[in-house]
Amino acid sequence: MKEITGGKGVDVVYDSVGQATFMKSLDCLRPMGMMVSFGQSSGPMAPFDLSLLAQKGSLFVTRPSLMTYTARREDLLAHARDLFEVVQSGAVKVEVRRTYPLAEASRGHRDLEGRKTTGSSVFTV
Repeated sequence: MKEITGGKGVDVVYDSVGQATFMKSLDCLRPMGMMVSFGQSSGPMAPFDLSLLAQKGSLFVTRPSLMTYTARREDLLAHARDLFEVVQSGAVKVEVRRTYPLAEASRGHRDLEGRKTTGSSVFTV
């Protein structure tokens, strides 16, 4: 798993899958690397022995929640401002793959829940 980095590993892994990729994501990290676990589409992670992080190179794992970072209104506004600045600068491209008329919002939600969508979906008026 570390072929691309010549065996060194990567600084950070962002894992949105969860159960199926958790241990593989840890194996991709360099010593003192960080894994950001932010999803669990394959199911929740099983409990694990924290000493495993030391064994694999003093690794760090975090499980951030948007609600924590935006609990205070001023933080929400600051993060929103940062996001829109990055998008407006062109550094991040937002590709809308599906649109739904607002009158069909329930279909859009069913498609999302049924994993029929990828990327961004937008409701239109």
